Amino acid sequence: MKLVNGFDLMEYAKKNNYVLPAFNTTNLEMTYAIANGLTEANLPGYIQISSNNLRLSNPRIIAEIARDAVKCSETPIGLHLDHGKSFEDVKACVEAGFTSIMVDASHLPYEENIAECKRTADYCHFYGIPVEAELGALQGKEEDIVNEAECKTDPDMVAEFVERTGCDVLAISIGNVHGLCLNPQIDIPLLAKINEVSSVPLVLHGGSGIPKEVIWECKKYGLIKINYGSDLRKEFVRTFGEEYEVDHNAHDVIHLSLAAVKNVSEKAKELVSMINEK
Repeated sequence: MKLVNGFDLMEYAKKNNYVLPAFNTTNLEMTYAIANGLTEANLPGYIQISSNNLRLSNPRIIAEIARDAVKCSETPIGLHLDHGKSFEDVKACVEAGFTSIMVDASHLPYEENIAECKRTADYCHFYGIPVEAELGALQGKEEDIVNEAECKTDPDMVAEFVERTGCDVLAISIGNVHGLCLNPQIDIPLLAKINEVSSVPLVLHGGSGIPKEVIWECKKYGLIKINYGSDLRKEFVRTFGEEYEVDHNAHDVIHLSLAAVKNVSEKAKELVSMINEK
C-alpha cells in the first residue's frame, strides 16, 4: 500500500472508532520497525519524524524509506512531520511526499502562532494535506528541547484559534508531558471543555506513560491522534545497551540492528493494540 493521505487516514479512524498512534522515527531501523508493528497489529497509524530528527536524515530520504517500509502492507499508514519548526521544513516535507504536517509555533506569541499556522495551512491545503497546530505548551524534554513551564490549553481560545489558523487537527496541553521523567496528570474535564468548542479533532503529545484507561476516556472527547516517542526509543537504545553491558567488545551491528527492529516493532504493536482495545 502507498502512504495514506492524512485526511483519508483521519476519516478511516473516525469511521472505525480508532485512535491513531503517531510513532516517532529517527532512522531506517525505527521506520521499518514502526511500519512492521502497525502492520502486524493490522491497525492504522503514522510514522512521524520531527524537524529536530531530520538533522540526521532529510525529508526526501526518510520519505523514501517510509514508502519502502509500507509497500507490502495493507494497513493504512501515513507519514507525518512532527513539530515542524520552520516553513522551509514544511515545504521540504510536502515536496518529499509527507502525507500530514504539523507546524509547531506554540512557543511564539499568540498572534504570531496564528499567522505561522495559517501560512502553513494555506500552503499544505493547496496540496491536499492536513495540518496539525498546537495551542498550549507541555512540560518535559522533547528530544533536546527542555521546557520547564506548563501552559495548559485555554478552552476560551480554541474556537478562534482553529478558525483563524485553518488547522485540521489541534494538539493540546491538558497535563500530558514530554519524556519519561515526569508523570502525566491528564485533566479529563479540561479535555471535555476543549472538545465542546473545537471544530477539529484533538491530539495528545507525550503519550508515553499515559495509562490505557485514561486514553480510552480521552477517546470520548475528540481524541484522534496520540504521539509516542520515548517508549520506542527506549526499546531501540536498550537493545544495544544490554549487549554492551554483557560484552564491551560487542560490534555486530547488523544483528543488533535487526534485534532493535524486532523490539521496537513489538512495542509499537503493543501500544497501537492497547489504545484501541476499547
